[in-house]
Amino acid sequence: MSDSRTAEPETAVRRTTRDLTRAAVSGWLGTAMEFMDFQLYSLAAAIVFNKIFFPDVSPAIGLIAAMATYGVGYVARLAGAVYFGRMGDRIGRKKVLFLTILLMGASTTLIGVLPTYATIGILAPVLLVVLRLIQGFGAGAEIAGATVMLAEYAPVPRRGLISSLVSLGTNSGTLAASGLWAILLATLSDEQLLAWGWRLPFLLSFLLMLFAVWLRRNLKESPVFEERADVVDGVAMTRTEIEQVIEGTPDQKSHEKLDVKRDTTPETKPGGKPDEKRESVLEAGIRQRKGKAFFLALGLRFGQAGNSGLIQTFLVGYIASTLDAEKSVPTSAIVYGSLLGFATVPLIGLLGDRFGRRPMYIGLSLLTIAFAFPMMLLITSDSTFALTLGMVLGLNIGVLGLFSLESVAMAELFGSRTRFTQLALAKEIGGILATAIGPVLAATLTAVTGSWWPIAAMLVVYSLITLVSALLAPETRGRDLVRLEDAV
Repeated sequence: MSDSRTAEPETAVRRTTRDLTRAAVSGWLGTAMEFMDFQLYSLAAAIVFNKIFFPDVSPAIGLIAAMATYGVGYVARLAGAVYFGRMGDRIGRKKVLFLTILLMGASTTLIGVLPTYATIGILAPVLLVVLRLIQGFGAGAEIAGATVMLAEYAPVPRRGLISSLVSLGTNSGTLAASGLWAILLATLSDEQLLAWGWRLPFLLSFLLMLFAVWLRRNLKESPVFEERADVVDGVAMTRTEIEQVIEGTPDQKSHEKLDVKRDTTPETKPGGKPDEKRESVLEAGIRQRKGKAFFLALGLRFGQAGNSGLIQTFLVGYIASTLDAEKSVPTSAIVYGSLLGFATVPLIGLLGDRFGRRPMYIGLSLLTIAFAFPMMLLITSDSTFALTLGMVLGLNIGVLGLFSLESVAMAELFGSRTRFTQLALAKEIGGILATAIGPVLAATLTAVTGSWWPIAAMLVVYSLITLVSALLAPETRGRDLVRLEDAV
């Protein structure tokens, strides 16, 4: 007898191992490109853009202007999440993922051929901002689309493991960009870097884009999206008919299909006595409470996004400036933690497949809460080893471990009709509220108190939000992703 938690729907559209491999590589590569592009830009903004695009202002103002061009990308990401999310839910995941990779890759490559301020004046930073907006617009739906595609492609028993490849993509992209810039800084003089060296990472990304575009052109559509358009809970309906039923404007043919299903599927209680007519998935999609799954997903996202902003962004600067450590110490700790993440991420994915998403979320959140203050004690000690150990463990438990779970649990929370849109919005809104605002708040609190304890307190608060959300959320392991309604 099959386990209902892991059984494939009988009507599921099938995909070969080759199709799954192509989808997995595509998802990993797209996410790696997204994070590599953003990391390339953020490092360039901090190192050279203030000098080549904003040279007529003071160094401080030039840095602020360069950081502002970095920040506009997050505004564009939210717009991209809305636009491409809705498109992905209506016309398919594959088409949107092709567009997003093309937008990200093309805009990143074009940054590498931009004229500088010395060549065309004020038009240079204007063009830089335009390309940054395009880059962010495409990236706003890339990680959500890759998450949805992998979750919908994966066989149910290994959905968590395969979906975790999205998380590995973030590690790969960040490490690749950091490595490229490290090589440039080590081998080129300042004059060479400003003259032409800064262009090389952006131009090299063109080769990666060509491979990603080719891969996605040959990628088959998500089997869940195709299944949603053909047969849902045994009712054969076109995508148009499904949309009409959900929106409350079905034609006569759609009504007849629903009536037949409603009249022929009685629910049977354990004692064998028929109960009330079983509600079809289409009807469930109509009557579901809107918004609850979205806010639970936002809460699950908060811990990972907030902890990431504190550990991967704020602490790097805090250790170097406030604790007077060598700049290489915290950055090396992040590299070591990211390398360990190549083992942590798939391991958490496997454990989530074995024990469920809720127990793993609860366990990791509790571990992060318990480790927050000890981690800061290790970091603020005089030992480089203790500092590195604290950051490596904090990164893997409170960020990468949660990211691995997030890659599958958020996809399973949403119904197939709006999965792409809701997931993209939850990721981007959570990123803005936690990742973007968190470091600013931490900087303010540590300056006011003159102590490190607000950092630990913020880690606790972020993780508590995720813990409460996990306790309120249903277990989603093995959920039929063809279902149109959300899990709650």
